Amino acid sequence: MQTNYTKSERIWLKSHPMLTEKWVQQLIAQDPSILGLGDLALLEQERVQHKAGRLDLLLRDDENKKRYEVELQLGVTDESHIIRVIEYWDKERRKFPNWDHCAVLIAEEVNGRFLNVIDILNGNVPLIALQMQAIKVGDLNTVIFTKVVDEIVLGSEFEEEEEIEAATTDRTYWEAKASKDSLGLADDLLNILREFDPSLSLTYKKHYVGIAKEKEAFNFVIFKPKKSHVNAELKIPHSDELDARIKAGGLEILEYSRQWNRYRIHLTKADLVERRPLVAELMQIAYNLRTL
Repeated sequence: MQTNYTKSERIWLKSHPMLTEKWVQQLIAQDPSILGLGDLALLEQERVQHKAGRLDLLLRDDENKKRYEVELQLGVTDESHIIRVIEYWDKERRKFPNWDHCAVLIAEEVNGRFLNVIDILNGNVPLIALQMQAIKVGDLNTVIFTKVVDEIVLGSEFEEEEEIEAATTDRTYWEAKASKDSLGLADDLLNILREFDPSLSLTYKKHYVGIAKEKEAFNFVIFKPKKSHVNAELKIPHSDELDARIKAGGLEILEYSRQWNRYRIHLTKADLVERRPLVAELMQIAYNLRTL
């Protein structure tokens, strides 16, 4: 049996007469998910920066209230590239301090020297580096993006970060913001938690429903009630194995929060009936890590 086979070929965009930086920019603008950074939306292309040129792409993650300042470069990265993206990131975070911001550097080749520079800066600047490869298969051209430097977020191991700033509310506030049904789901989740620690209780904050232990903040898991479901955020280090376990168990997993090192799980009433053992196991893991 004969099988048709088309060989793929890498294209170097730096020297290509037609596949330009603008072409790559347009691909990303049409579908930001191709970067592999989650469910992002385009906010603006070629955003003018006062006395600093134009930002190639500004993307946003509404769920996590986060913006990504994206700078493209064909060929190999250089010092001017990193200075430019950090400058854009700094200007945007100053203009919009209520959003989290992350600089994203994209190039065809991220060399060793440049990785060292990024590694030094990543302790102070939330920065992601992506290496892009343009591939030609037959008559089709595409681009593959590979993350070579991930974002590092500073913070203590078990920050009660929101606890300092978040205003305390009450159950009535959340019933109006979400619904009584989703608050009932939060109660059901608390009942699961109390099976291994009866001293736990819910605390009602402006942006989430947290956990207290003997009236002290103990947020190894927080809940964000919606109209018909609850997003549970569990403080567990990311791993591919746990990703696979959650998906195999039938739970809907949202993008991992690298800012707070949390798994984000979409939970419905049916999940607490049909997948209760897995939900309990995940919360037990987060609890055990918190109490080490």
